[in-house]
Amino acid sequence: MLLKNLRPVSKSHKGDETTDIRISDGIIKKIGSGLSAEKGEESHDFKGAYVSPGWMDMHVHLREPGFEHKETIKSGCAAAAFGGFTAVACMPNTKPATHTRDVVEFIIKKSESTPVHVHPIGCVTKDRKGESIAEMGDMKDGGAVAFSDDGDPVYDSQVMRVALEYSSMLGVPIINHEEDLELSRPGHMNEGRVSTRLGLDGTPGIAEEVMIARDILLAEYTGGHVHVAHISTRRGMELVREGKARGIKVTTEVCPHHFDLTDDEIERTKFNTNFKMHPPLRTQDDVDAMIEGLVDGTIDAICTDHAPHAIEEKEVEFIYAPNGILGLETAWAISNMRLFKTKKLDLQQLVEKLSDNPRSILNLDELKLEEGALANLTFFNTDEEWTFDLKNVRSKSKNSPYLDQKLTGRAVGIFNKGQLVLNELK
Repeated sequence: MLLKNLRPVSKSHKGDETTDIRISDGIIKKIGSGLSAEKGEESHDFKGAYVSPGWMDMHVHLREPGFEHKETIKSGCAAAAFGGFTAVACMPNTKPATHTRDVVEFIIKKSESTPVHVHPIGCVTKDRKGESIAEMGDMKDGGAVAFSDDGDPVYDSQVMRVALEYSSMLGVPIINHEEDLELSRPGHMNEGRVSTRLGLDGTPGIAEEVMIARDILLAEYTGGHVHVAHISTRRGMELVREGKARGIKVTTEVCPHHFDLTDDEIERTKFNTNFKMHPPLRTQDDVDAMIEGLVDGTIDAICTDHAPHAIEEKEVEFIYAPNGILGLETAWAISNMRLFKTKKLDLQQLVEKLSDNPRSILNLDELKLEEGALANLTFFNTDEEWTFDLKNVRSKSKNSPYLDQKLTGRAVGIFNKGQLVLNELK
């Protein structure tokens, strides 16, 4: 296969040159200008789109097994490919929970035919109950890349200590949903000016920050690696920055909605449940802090926390709606508009957050854009305007705050596992 007129972006490419890429047997055989298709060779002209090592979303919910009415591995991978992701790491709040090796292997097996690599994240505790450590070593041998009770925090400090000790032995991170439940519940949005005006119970930022502080201290004590999931507050980001400065093994991620939207949206949209997620949308100061953390390197990765819910589950009163929104299909457009177009990050830095760092955190092989390397590629643009309407939703669910909005920048395709996927708008 010959891929024509691409602008490479990687650690060694800034996207300022146009080249062609020849792929054979899933390997990049030749990178150069003016390549001509050989006899029998398939050729595609990308007309100046960018190409980078394949992106990875290290925090998604594929819902299978157990909640296939929301999403399946197949539909979730279709959404990932449309969003430009060649790999995802899926959270274990399935049914049964991903707390044994057989569930890990089931997820990997179900994803084999898709063009997206699926890396399961196993439970920290059995059935995510927070009481006793799950079979972490066995799950890692089966393919688990990290451990988390996501959706719920590892609340017991002694259990978290033991988990971090295991993480240091197994060489994998513990990804914690940072929430002090006594401080946060029954919150339905960020606690502050807007929640007070709307009369809704709120979740204060300190509920997140207290747990971040605890986990950083436990990581320091044990030598384990804690990864702070979907960070959302300024003080939380500052705690991670302080921990890194002290040499503690702490990394973190942020979702596009947390560096784009604020809690004002709930009032503006008159309680649209597609703006309800956890952590909740915070204030403009917190949004600004997320961007600052991305710029200075405190925040390592951009993820989506892709959380599909069926229409009937979200079309209820705000306080009864489940937390979570779609994210895979719109992540690049929001990142492009809020970070690249505003000149906060350049394309190399964005690829680092979307490809290099997630793989590094999960100890996966680095992808390279060079001859002889595995062809694992994302193709994208930065200027195309398009509308994310229902017909362009690839997920099985439709719960996105960006529905019917005009976006700028789109992932136009991926190449992975020997498969080329070209994303056509409907």
